[in-house]
Amino acid sequence: SPTCSGKKTENSSDPSGLHGRIMERLDLSRQMSEEEIKEMIDVEILRDEKARYLDLETKTALRREIFYAIRRLGILQDLINDPGITEIMVNGTDPVFVEREGRLIQLSVCFETREKLNHVIQQIAADCNRVINEASPIVDARLKDGSRVNAVLYPVALNGPILTIRRFPEEAVTMEKLLALGSVNEAAAGFLKKLVRAGCNILISGGTGCGKTTFLNALSGLIPREQRVITIEDSAELQLQDLPNLVRMETRNANVEGCREITIRDLIRTSLRMRPDRLIVGEVRGKEAVDMLQSINVGHSAMTTVHANSVRDVASRLETMVLMGMELPVSAVRKQIVSGFDLMIHLGRLRDGSRHVLEIAEPVSGQDGTVELHTLFRFEERGETREGKVIGELLRTGELKNNEKLKMAGITE
Repeated sequence: SPTCSGKKTENSSDPSGLHGRIMERLDLSRQMSEEEIKEMIDVEILRDEKARYLDLETKTALRREIFYAIRRLGILQDLINDPGITEIMVNGTDPVFVEREGRLIQLSVCFETREKLNHVIQQIAADCNRVINEASPIVDARLKDGSRVNAVLYPVALNGPILTIRRFPEEAVTMEKLLALGSVNEAAAGFLKKLVRAGCNILISGGTGCGKTTFLNALSGLIPREQRVITIEDSAELQLQDLPNLVRMETRNANVEGCREITIRDLIRTSLRMRPDRLIVGEVRGKEAVDMLQSINVGHSAMTTVHANSVRDVASRLETMVLMGMELPVSAVRKQIVSGFDLMIHLGRLRDGSRHVLEIAEPVSGQDGTVELHTLFRFEERGETREGKVIGELLRTGELKNNEKLKMAGITE
């Protein structure tokens, strides 16, 4: 396999092939401890004619590099440990790309061979009890720190194994942190806090990487502690804090051992028998929209996210997904959207890479039976600084029309 010419590759500081010799000596019949592996690496470094005369700094770097290749994620481990990196993109043996502060950066590191990258992918999948191979070349998984992983193998990925890792902050992002970042302002945050406390059904929309999961996490932090909360996700990402009565569920793929697939639809249905006060679905992207819509129209309180280009595209997206799962008149679907969801929040990334709440709207019925959006807050752009940072403000543009849930909760808007 080709390598990125002139770039730093995995084991580039291992000219003597220590990594290969250590791999041959590993006792695969048992789970070796990290201390045993590090001791084995130290012994091989001392035995090696070239490595023994390296300076201490180079030896330490070589030791770390080999250990990461054996037990961790190889050249990606240092990137995983960097809190400033939010996304890691590996395109076969080409140089690795990362996202830092909302901008894509090409690094001078890459995997030496497709086999070594494939080894990392297999290790990640095995840790999550997932399977990826030529027969099933796509997998969604997560790292131990909660980072979301997507991997695609050949022959689907023509230029070699593709690995994408979405990293999340080690500490859960709260509404206070979003306020400090300028993603939302005090007026909107106070308004949302009241609606969450009142048990309103909230849908968060936006494009890829705009912060939907992060915002859902922040809203979840406003849920009263005494409530029973159930989360349902394809791959567990939410970091709900300070909720003692919390149930977390994750989907499961079918496997060769005969275990059947457990879908979001299955989990939504079973969660309704678990006495939830609040149901949180990580993302609705298909037929499960039917079950989501039915649950919030029979009295359950829920929050979820959906991909959409604007808040006005959300209704048509939901309609399409519902019709994928059940044949219903479009007019009935629209009525359920209006009666089910109390609020829709649209997020976006501006051209400077910053993430903001762009619009908060209330779905209402139009005269012709369509779903119309009554805007309550809208982001107004006012220009940009010399450094290219966008200047703008989230302004209040309307009052909530349906405030029955606030009244029932004893909350005044």
